[in-house]
Amino acid sequence: MLKTVQEEDLKIIELENGQQSKLKILNLGATLFSFSLKDKNDKPVEVVAGPAQITDYISETYWEHNKCFGASIGRFAGRIAEGKFSIGEEDFKLEENLENAHLHGGANGFQTKIWEIKKITEAPNPSVKMTYVSKHMEEGYPGEVTVEATYTLTEDNHVKLSYRATTDRNTIINLTNHTYFNLNGGGSISDHFMQVNASKILELDENNLPTGNLTKLRDHPKDYRENKLLGNRELDDVYILDVMENEVQAQLFAPLTGIKLKVMSNQPVLVIYSPESLPADVVYLKKLDKNFPAVAIEAQNYPDAPNFRNFPSSLLKPGEVYENNIVFAFSVK
Repeated sequence: MLKTVQEEDLKIIELENGQQSKLKILNLGATLFSFSLKDKNDKPVEVVAGPAQITDYISETYWEHNKCFGASIGRFAGRIAEGKFSIGEEDFKLEENLENAHLHGGANGFQTKIWEIKKITEAPNPSVKMTYVSKHMEEGYPGEVTVEATYTLTEDNHVKLSYRATTDRNTIINLTNHTYFNLNGGGSISDHFMQVNASKILELDENNLPTGNLTKLRDHPKDYRENKLLGNRELDDVYILDVMENEVQAQLFAPLTGIKLKVMSNQPVLVIYSPESLPADVVYLKKLDKNFPAVAIEAQNYPDAPNFRNFPSSLLKPGEVYENNIVFAFSVK
């Protein structure tokens, strides 16, 4: 990927609404590069935790870490055990780019591709539509898949992201967005409050692969059904949602800035990833603390869904349309 993508290939699309909020999208990986809005003191705050320069996204250092900052992940978000799955009687083998697993579409997944900019609309509610065509057997996945990602910035500071995909033969698909958020505009998220409408999480083994079992969150330290402080807790968990599309699935709030983020989607789970640290050798949009600098809230299907009959199907057939509709709704208290 690094040898084929050059600096001149990279393009940023900037969308601005009537509140002077600014959303920047990078065509590499259909990436949410930046989003800034005014806080409770009427000062602009950058809420995305990611690299400061677009050229960072094609550096050797960036891809050694492979943290997928803001990227659109595909063909399959999350892990697939041993990179193996079957469709009917046919078996498929993907690259294992992680120990015992295929992760986030492989080393050359959708996040590494230049997406074609198809349409840009101006305010009110400015938007950009991008597409990518994934060839048959790319990274080992069957079928030629055409994917569309549309970002819209509404006048009330909702960042809407719509993924659509079609295929010419049976395949599997699971898309998500991997933006890291810090509603303080820097520092740590340990003072953020979070609430997640999920009473269960997916049980994972020592390799972070699903066992197929669900864990009830009653009296569990990772139970966020009630709004509570994030603190210094590392999270990398699959929350099984109790609410449906158009309902608030998760909320994040930073008292320092008064900025609140509500997440809504049509997906069955949220993967919530709050790492203890992010790579220290990356220059970020804003100065981040070494410890607990950001959190990603990823709306998607279950990881390793093709290998569990009790998980929602990830199969996409010709004539069908896959859709993942995500809303990051920002407000200021």
